[in-house]
Amino acid sequence: MGATIEHCFYCFDVLISYLENTKAPEPRFADAEYPLFVTWNIDTHGDMHLRGCIGNFNAMPLQTGLKQYALTSALQDRRFNPITLREVNRLSCGVSLLTHFEEGKDYLDWEMGKHGIWIEFINDQGHKRTATYLPEVMPEQGWSKEESIDSLLRKGGFRGHITDSVRKSIQLTRYQSSKAEATYNEYIVYKGTRS
Repeated sequence: MGATIEHCFYCFDVLISYLENTKAPEPRFADAEYPLFVTWNIDTHGDMHLRGCIGNFNAMPLQTGLKQYALTSALQDRRFNPITLREVNRLSCGVSLLTHFEEGKDYLDWEMGKHGIWIEFINDQGHKRTATYLPEVMPEQGWSKEESIDSLLRKGGFRGHITDSVRKSIQLTRYQSSKAEATYNEYIVYKGTRS
């Protein structure tokens, strides 16, 4: 099974119900287990911008996982203020189900546009840190593999000078993703057919 638009619609149900203080409808999809991410984007004058993205690398039942991460990514992504009800009509939701985890031989052992990457490294204070980008992030940003790794190091909290020896010390895990996306307008059409 892969990600479906129904997963995205359920995330909208959960977020709107939370913001309106009502009970969310029950999900209508199988409760398979996957590592997953929920991504919210917002339309700002015709351009889509990230509004929240949080997930989990541990497989969890989709019904509880999507419910949890629809809210966590919308309300607790530290990079953004919590999403408000007045923003909902400009949102799109993406659900990524992660599969095919493989250890990379080195920091360049992944394919642009196919793999997401998760890195582990020791930061400049000697602490183990991690960071990830989903498969679509690097091509959307127009980064090379090296630029992607450097950006991930910064995202994970590395503040020192990034050298080739720092890059070579990284433990990289590559993975693939099944992703579905839906806009608020698609959600509203779907809600109309369910009523």
